[in-house]
Amino acid sequence: MDLVDALSSNTTARTAVELTLNLHFRRHYTALNKAVRVNSISDEQLSRLAAKVTDAPHERQFHLLGTDVTSRPRPYADTLKDRGFVYQPNTIKGNKPIAIGHQYSFVALLPEHDKEKIGNWVIPLAMKRVGSQENKEMVGAEQVAAILNDEALPFGNDLCVEVADSAYSKPAYLNANRDKKNLVSIVRARGTRTFYRQPAPHAKRGSSKQGRPAWYGTPFYLKVPDTWGEPDEVTETTFVSHKKVPYRVEIQAWSNLLMRGGKDLPMHQYPFRLVKIRWYNQKGEALFQKPLWLVVMGDRRMELSLLDIYQAYLQRYDLEHFFRFGKQKLLLDKFQTPDDQHEEHWWRLVALAYLQLWVAKDTACHLPRPWEKYLPPIVNKQLTPAMVLRDMSRIIRQMGTPAPAPKRRGKSPGRRKGAKLTPRKRHPVMKKGTTLAF
Repeated sequence: MDLVDALSSNTTARTAVELTLNLHFRRHYTALNKAVRVNSISDEQLSRLAAKVTDAPHERQFHLLGTDVTSRPRPYADTLKDRGFVYQPNTIKGNKPIAIGHQYSFVALLPEHDKEKIGNWVIPLAMKRVGSQENKEMVGAEQVAAILNDEALPFGNDLCVEVADSAYSKPAYLNANRDKKNLVSIVRARGTRTFYRQPAPHAKRGSSKQGRPAWYGTPFYLKVPDTWGEPDEVTETTFVSHKKVPYRVEIQAWSNLLMRGGKDLPMHQYPFRLVKIRWYNQKGEALFQKPLWLVVMGDRRMELSLLDIYQAYLQRYDLEHFFRFGKQKLLLDKFQTPDDQHEEHWWRLVALAYLQLWVAKDTACHLPRPWEKYLPPIVNKQLTPAMVLRDMSRIIRQMGTPAPAPKRRGKSPGRRKGAKLTPRKRHPVMKKGTTLAF
């Protein structure tokens, strides 16, 4: 608990061991590893704890979940198990955006809040390391299924909407949780995809009049506008940037389209809505070269308006803010250990510290830096995680901690003279399809 308090009030530490200098970490620096060694909280406990401090949505009629993956590069940790090739952005042109390390699948609740008063927050529900031989999207599907199946959480019966990027638009992921009748998936689709309309009545597969009925009709090429036809729904809204520049947003939708599946993926049984979004400036020029395509799949997809779909997907980017804040302020990727279990424990402790910031946001005071006082009022008055982090030390001092005070145990005898430690085993970098050797 001292470590969680130190994490949630950290403003100076840049490495994990520097957290032991924090006012709220009252123990010796060697106690840091002992705290991480304890499996303090599981995904199930984390999601149930988060549900207790989350209000039900009022303006929208559904719970909004976000799923994404982030990497933890460990290129020099030869003794760390199950390292593989993971994505890492690279600013040097020509270099592949990859690194060697681990990656973690993260599921969060995207809360309903006032953007003018509350910043970009998420509420962590599940965090799991993706093995080198596992599919990261399917790990996310398992996490979402576990959250919906938990009877202690409010997501099992209420309408839930999940948002994810284009990596999750594959048929295997969209097919995974289609037995959940209350789940609607909104995923981004690449602009090169091909979808299909419903087949004509009594149409047969191929040119023969015999055989099974056709599953797919005429193709819908996202790259060929001539194949789109007239949309079934059209609406417009306005988007105002942080610089107060208004943009016109055009939203179009086509209903009951299909995507091809596979042998065990009957995607012809799951029609979806295809939504196209484009932004235009005041001159009527397209803001981006390509439109944004969204696939909306689920039995209750028609209960969402086009504005609901648009606003829900925009909130997905709050996950990126969480990863950036977690790695820069909460030291999410700074703990160095050769034990993969300890690394997973650290990530959950960071998620717990972030959840503590969420609970404390209503008690925190706004403490802008001197140079931040001249920012626009809307930006300057937002209660962001960074703002709560600055005032968290005061809140902990006033409220106290249930953790007992440390007690001296005497001087440890230490390692026996002449003792030799067995060198740790070196592990190779794993690739997809490689047989695990540990």
